[in-house]
Amino acid sequence: MKIKQSIEKIPGGLMVVPLMLGALLNTIDQLQLPFIVKFLQFIGAPETDDGTYEFLRIGGFSQELFKDGALVLIALFLFCAGSQMNLKIGGKALKKGVLLTTAKYLTGLAVGIAFGYFFDPMDGILGLSTVAIIAAMTNGNGGMYAALTSQYGNRSDVGGVAILSINDGPFFTMMSLGLLGTTFPFATFLAVLLPIAIGMILGNVDEDIRTFLKPGEILPVPFFAFALGAGMNFALFFNPEVVGAGIALGLMTTILTSLGGILVFKLFKEKSYIAPVSEASSAGNSVGTPAAIAAAASTAAASGGMTEAQAAAYQGIVNTATAQISISVLLTAILCPIAVILVDRYQRKRGIIGTEEDVGGSAESSENNDSKIG
Repeated sequence: MKIKQSIEKIPGGLMVVPLMLGALLNTIDQLQLPFIVKFLQFIGAPETDDGTYEFLRIGGFSQELFKDGALVLIALFLFCAGSQMNLKIGGKALKKGVLLTTAKYLTGLAVGIAFGYFFDPMDGILGLSTVAIIAAMTNGNGGMYAALTSQYGNRSDVGGVAILSINDGPFFTMMSLGLLGTTFPFATFLAVLLPIAIGMILGNVDEDIRTFLKPGEILPVPFFAFALGAGMNFALFFNPEVVGAGIALGLMTTILTSLGGILVFKLFKEKSYIAPVSEASSAGNSVGTPAAIAAAASTAAASGGMTEAQAAAYQGIVNTATAQISISVLLTAILCPIAVILVDRYQRKRGIIGTEEDVGGSAESSENNDSKIG
């Protein structure tokens, strides 16, 4: 059976399919179908606190992994992703990575600020929130970026992914909320950043550790996606507002972050715009950001950094924001490659070959380089 290959044919499949499956099973649990309840009672499943019987709440390892394990698995992912942040990169790649990360972050932040100014930042037009907007727009799909730049870009474009990996996870979103007036104590920022920082240090001081942890960039993803879905009702994905908001997020991410990146590249005299367009996507792991932000808000409330009501507001938008970002992940996985192809054709008509490295006015062809990603 080719289950994995089939899942990977779906844009963002390793994230989206488990999330949908978790939501489906949780929806069935919430229906409390009599024959399922009788079966769970027959096998001796424990009754939940609210007097129901659920497949996903039978206790033990099963419940810890499939229902309650999202935050631990997201933390593991962040640790492993941090270990892959290579600090030993060339000057040109460093420059492009910094420009791309800055442009994408500032674009997402600007849209989030504008949205929060004109609409309710927790439940604005189409049910969008600043958390969903910033999480979806500031965190790009690194795998897609590497694949697109390896085909249409040059060496330094591909190398920029080492800096782009900094935007993995909820840290930039939390920092943005801080800039927008939400008070998170320093310890809360540290708690989010620490797994990334420790992973980054270990990965850079020992190449063997980096290699050992590399599978952790992918392996936890379907598991924390399922656990996130297990807290959602499948009907949420049929809500017109959620679908509309997800489509709007996807369009804004591809169009606006592309334009923001192109503008910055133009200001810094870069001729090819393949890299900024290749980064104009929503990362699959950004689906976990609303849950991480809600957890950070709970910690902040417990320490007196924010009120219980403020923390509850973040917890209340987790499911909706997660669904909206999931749709954005799917849509940008389709739109981003199309945009790269169109930009490449546009540039070639004007004599700009994206695969050629521009070094001081001379061009170094990358066509015969099969090892650019490495």
